Amino acid sequence: MYTVVEIKGHQYKLSAGDLIDVERIEAEVGTTVTFDQVLLVGGTKTLVGAPVVGGAKVTAKVVKQGRTRKILVLKRKPGAYRKKNGHRQCFTGLLITEINDGQGGVTKAEAKAKK
Repeated sequence: MYTVVEIKGHQYKLSAGDLIDVERIEAEVGTTVTFDQVLLVGGTKTLVGAPVVGGAKVTAKVVKQGRTRKILVLKRKPGAYRKKNGHRQCFTGLLITEINDGQGGVTKAEAKAKK
């Protein structure tokens, strides 16, 4: 079973056991978070939400909090003006542990996928 879920304004296609990086979520490492903005659930029977699938939810475990590599932004105009800036985006690493379609169908991540 797979699902399309909206997290912090971005849409992700997920399956149980997937590791994804999303925009920073205020949660401690090791805690469990639940997302109920499920837009589509696919598998043997596809459920499409209008705008969300009722009762469907995705459960994930926070694996890490971090920052991406530094991106340099250079600005230059004619003359002597030069500006150099850097940016590092904060992210949260999530392990998808369970997908519930809201109609009794549940898919859980396998134990070996967690390692």
